Amino acid sequence: MRQFTAVVNPTAGSATGAAALIAVARLLREAGADLETVHSRSLPHAGDLARDAGRRGRIVLAVGGDGITGAVGGALSGTDAVLGLVPAGRGNDFARALHLPTEPEALARVLLEAEPQPVDTIELRSAVHDRTVVLGSVYAGVDSLANRHANQARLLRGSAAYYAGGLRAVTTWRPARFRVTVDGAEHMHRGYTVVAANSGYYGSGRIIAPRARLDDGLLEVVMIRHAPRRLFFTLMNELKTGAHVDRPEVEVLRGSQVRIEAERPVPYGADGEVDADLPVTATVLPGALRTLY
Repeated sequence: MRQFTAVVNPTAGSATGAAALIAVARLLREAGADLETVHSRSLPHAGDLARDAGRRGRIVLAVGGDGITGAVGGALSGTDAVLGLVPAGRGNDFARALHLPTEPEALARVLLEAEPQPVDTIELRSAVHDRTVVLGSVYAGVDSLANRHANQARLLRGSAAYYAGGLRAVTTWRPARFRVTVDGAEHMHRGYTVVAANSGYYGSGRIIAPRARLDDGLLEVVMIRHAPRRLFFTLMNELKTGAHVDRPEVEVLRGSQVRIEAERPVPYGADGEVDADLPVTATVLPGALRTLY
């Protein structure tokens, strides 16, 4: 029978994570599985706990949202350890990309019965982050500002926080000039944002890259050019379905390595947590993470 170590999110949302874990934990134990729970002091500490559990041959459960999922999954990338998810965060976008069920019974069945499948991860290198591994996407521009505002929101959760953050970011954004190098080919871009997506989802269920796949060894590079703010808000609404990629203001490229630079200091983020300024280089690590889904 499987042995699990649940790593619980250290942030204020840990109460939600603990509540989500209780229901799943009961079902896992009733099925005969061994489950231990550890609480991290920070996301880097969560990665340390995950590596330790993985070395002991235990399946590591990331309990929370995309931040702890990225920290735990990044720590396990390139090892033989197995990642499982108990989604309990504000966005849960990586869990959404895996099509994980939200009901405790169905999720417990996945954790108990599914065979580990390899998925890609993303290695980031920059002046601030010598080497960081993330799971979902890397985004630079107005959406990284929106994510920063959403993380600072106290009274809003889920998509409402991301939408409010987006409104605040767009009203103050000035178009930036980006140099985007995809597998050695340079592309100049002036506009709102550049996203290198492993997962199709970000921002609490918004479909930024509808053709992205977690196991194809490629990133979908979505670039939104400068446009009147009114049109940009329309594009934001189209992120609900992914229809924005058909607009002429949106260009989509594909590649295994993407470098994003800008003419002025522009922030970038990844998995809802990494917060630094460009430039950054993102490289796919094909099939680097064994995952239950």
